[in-house]
Amino acid sequence: MQRALEIAASTPASDIPVGAVIYAPDGTELATGVNRREQLADPTAHAEVEAIRAAVRALGDSWRLEHCELVVTLEPCAMCAGAAQAARIGSVVFGAWEPKTGACGSLVDVLRAPGALFVPEVRAGVSEAQCQELLRDFFQNLRTTTAK
Repeated sequence: MQRALEIAASTPASDIPVGAVIYAPDGTELATGVNRREQLADPTAHAEVEAIRAAVRALGDSWRLEHCELVVTLEPCAMCAGAAQAARIGSVVFGAWEPKTGACGSLVDVLRAPGALFVPEVRAGVSEAQCQELLRDFFQNLRTTTAK
């Protein structure tokens, strides 16, 4: 999770800081992604989707990321959880819970829904306080800047 937090720090200033890292089965870093939704004016440019796209390019021979691990600072939304599931990512690890849009247990649980064709392992709340702090600082700064 420390690496995902480092990656999140490089998120463009206009975007909510979220960092994602995908590790290969041997534990080497395969790909990273940050939230670029505002920067790219693209509603699909979430950190997880960016990392999945980069990981598939890095492998070059398949869209299947079986046995890979996605580590992300914020609980994935329904789109990102669906993308991880579609890519057959073996495990998903996230830091901060997202009660408004979280799709790994907060609002809904896309990854472990009944009838799911592929169910990755999920670990939640890893370095949760650090991940929450990153988001809290971003939104506090945003409110301060907007109020001026």
